[in-house]
Amino acid sequence: MAYKSILTIAASPDTAARAVEAAGLIARKMDAHLDALGLGVDRTQVGYSYVGSGAVILQVAMERAEEEARQIETTLKSGMAAQGPELRWSVESAVSQMGALTDLVATRARYADLVVLPKPYGKTQGPEAEAVIEAAMFEGMAPVLVVPEKGLTSAEPKRIALAWNQSREAMVAARRALPLLKRAEMVTITVIDPPAHGPERSDPGGLLCQLLTRHGVKAEVQVLARTLPRISDVLARHCRDINADLLVMGAYGHSRFREAILGGATRNMLEQTEVPVFMAH
Repeated sequence: MAYKSILTIAASPDTAARAVEAAGLIARKMDAHLDALGLGVDRTQVGYSYVGSGAVILQVAMERAEEEARQIETTLKSGMAAQGPELRWSVESAVSQMGALTDLVATRARYADLVVLPKPYGKTQGPEAEAVIEAAMFEGMAPVLVVPEKGLTSAEPKRIALAWNQSREAMVAARRALPLLKRAEMVTITVIDPPAHGPERSDPGGLLCQLLTRHGVKAEVQVLARTLPRISDVLARHCRDINADLLVMGAYGHSRFREAILGGATRNMLEQTEVPVFMAH
């Protein structure tokens, strides 16, 4: 079991190299094909303006987006070539306005086994970075591996923390992460404050552990108390405590004006994470 079609998307020249390096590492390890999309984004919000000035603003913004797309495409191609002849890859670029970003990204993501993206928060990141993640997960229905600033140290994480709360999203994430879970030395199924009257009250995480073990995953369950205000804080501390190389978790969101918005717990985790985060919805 492996990912055979991997996609990475770069919407900023500053993060393109990090995204393609991490995606290429996984693609070479799993003998997968890597597709890369460079996005030039028109971020213009044209409201009230003098007659005729709106068209000028749009034209200038589109030309800027096209130039940015060319720069990103060049960076992506350079990063691909640097990883050696054994990597099978393709690169394309596109220009999009913010409003059309979801459909463009979702169309590509639907045909990928895994989407590898840079962390969407930071000084060089704009709102399009979070929009790309949302589109890939919620509309593209693809699992997403979010890479922190320090990059991806290994294509086969040795110690993985799997956040488990019995939800549909957590189950989807666990299933989608199986190619990584099976290669790990240890997977810690992390349960935080399980409900006293829930269906798994007598053995929190036990059924998931049984399922994973039957797939050859070396798994164990750890039940933690919620000793910090936010679940994301507890997970982040737990990842540090066990020296985790990867966190697997369900991605949560809600609909707002028919667009997917990352839920607070998911956003908090991505903002503070120091390890790669594998998410699915």
